Amino acid sequence: MAYLEKEINRKVGKAIHSYHLLSQGDTIMAAVSGGADSLAMLYYLCQWKKKAPISFDIVPVYLEMGYNKKMTWPALKGHFSSLGLPFYLEETDIAPYAHSTKNRGKSPCFLCSWNRRKRLFELTQVLGCNKIALGHNLDDLIETFFINMFYSGEMSTMLPRQEMFNGVITIIRPLALVEKEKIQRLSRLLGLPVCRNECPSVSKSKREGIRQVLNFLYKNDRKIRGNIARAIFNIRPEYLPGLLPRA
Repeated sequence: MAYLEKEINRKVGKAIHSYHLLSQGDTIMAAVSGGADSLAMLYYLCQWKKKAPISFDIVPVYLEMGYNKKMTWPALKGHFSSLGLPFYLEETDIAPYAHSTKNRGKSPCFLCSWNRRKRLFELTQVLGCNKIALGHNLDDLIETFFINMFYSGEMSTMLPRQEMFNGVITIIRPLALVEKEKIQRLSRLLGLPVCRNECPSVSKSKREGIRQVLNFLYKNDRKIRGNIARAIFNIRPEYLPGLLPRA
C-alpha cells in the first residue's frame, strides 16, 4: 500500500503545484458523493493540509441525491467526524425528480449533475468556501473528452482548475492526473467507507458507453490510456484547423 499511496500522492502533488490548486487562507468545500474518488480526494486534501507550508480549511459536503440515505448518511457522517472536520450533509430529491415524468426531455444524468453543481455553488456562500474540490480523475477527463467530441462536436474536457463567476468560486480537481483503477485499489486498502451508487441510470449513461469502448481498447493495447492522456495535455495547435488564424 505504501508504494501506491506515494505514487498517487506524487501525482496529486504535481496537480497541486502545476495548476496552483491550493492557496493560503482557502476554505475548500470537498464535495463527497460516497464514491471511491471523492473519498480519496478528501483523504489527500487532509494529508496536504498536515504538511503544506500554507494554511487552508476543508469542509466536506455530502448532498444525498435521493436514493442512498440509509446507506451513506451514517457511514459518511462517522467518517467526517473521525477526521475532525466540520461537515455539512443535506438531503435532496434531485435524482427522483430527474427520473420522474416531471422531467420533460432532459437526460436524468445531465439534470442530476446540473442541479447538484448548482446547489454546491449556493452552499459556498452559506459555508464561506472559495473553492470546490471535486473527485474527478484522469479517466473522467479522458471520457469527458470523447463525450464532448462525439455528442457535442467540440474538443474539450474537465480542467484541473477552473474559475467560475469571474473568479468568485474556483473548482479544483486534485486527482486529475490519477488513474481511476489506482484510486479504487487505494480506497480498498485504506478501508474508506465507499457506498454503492443506487441510481437506476448508473449503467445507462453516455459516459458508461464511452467507458466500455475505451476499456475494450485498453485491453488490446496498454499504452492507449497513457497516450490519450498525454494528447489531452499536449495540444499541437498548428495541426488543429480550428486553432489556426483565419485569413
